[in-house]
Amino acid sequence: MPVSIAALLRSVAQQLADAGVPDPLVDAELLLGHVAGLGRGAVQAAAVRGDELAEEDADRLRALVERRAAREPLQHLTGTAPFRHLELAVGPGVFVPRPETEQVAQFAIDALMNAPDAEPIGVDLGTGSGAIALAMATEVPHARIFAAELSADAHAWAARNTEAAANLTLVHADLAEAFRELDGRVAVVISNPPYVPDDAIPRDPEVRLFDPSTALYGGPDGLDVVRVLSRRALALLRPGGLLVIEHGELQGAEVRALLTADGWRAAATHPDLTHRDRATTALRP
Repeated sequence: MPVSIAALLRSVAQQLADAGVPDPLVDAELLLGHVAGLGRGAVQAAAVRGDELAEEDADRLRALVERRAAREPLQHLTGTAPFRHLELAVGPGVFVPRPETEQVAQFAIDALMNAPDAEPIGVDLGTGSGAIALAMATEVPHARIFAAELSADAHAWAARNTEAAANLTLVHADLAEAFRELDGRVAVVISNPPYVPDDAIPRDPEVRLFDPSTALYGGPDGLDVVRVLSRRALALLRPGGLLVIEHGELQGAEVRALLTADGWRAAATHPDLTHRDRATTALRP
């Protein structure tokens, strides 16, 4: 028998709320939309109209809700994650891109758009799902973008997401060694590296249990990879080139000090839309 969409949404939202899921109604609408092939607005309209969902689809929804109530990330259940204008394929083994990184990517995109080169070069080190690299490649189509990822699992997701981007080159490589052939020619280097200190275990089960540890933890102070990035980017960038690094909200001063000690100019930390420090930029001398 068909099931009322409005009633389903109420019961699913309550189940998710009881499990401690943030924004349970939003997740309920997105999961139902995933099952029914509808956008969130169309789901809301269907609930108002009194539409029904086929029993077999309701059963599929209930199975997904059980997994979400166990705090499996919503994006793993739908298989996609939004990032700027993109819809990325994601799943186990790759870090799910976050909304705050969309703003970080803007620094690199602006630098590429304002570069004097006919084909400015951008490099994304530790690309994960390929989110930042693909945003640069699609929003600055005259640029040449290069992305490196060491994790085999994450690299597979990035390859899937970036395969259609003709101006993007993806390699399976350690960021400490990647793209030696580009040394001294790059306009912007960007990275969202692992920056969580090893003993700062995230509270959210979605992060703690499902995001790959290699994408989260960055050594005792969280900055081990940032130190490597600083040295590698100094070699990659041309004089005046821009480095962009995402980091935790309490790490801005440490990152600025680290970069300044390495010889970078004009190190500056920038807040995200919630007014938390989120990224630091610096210029290659």
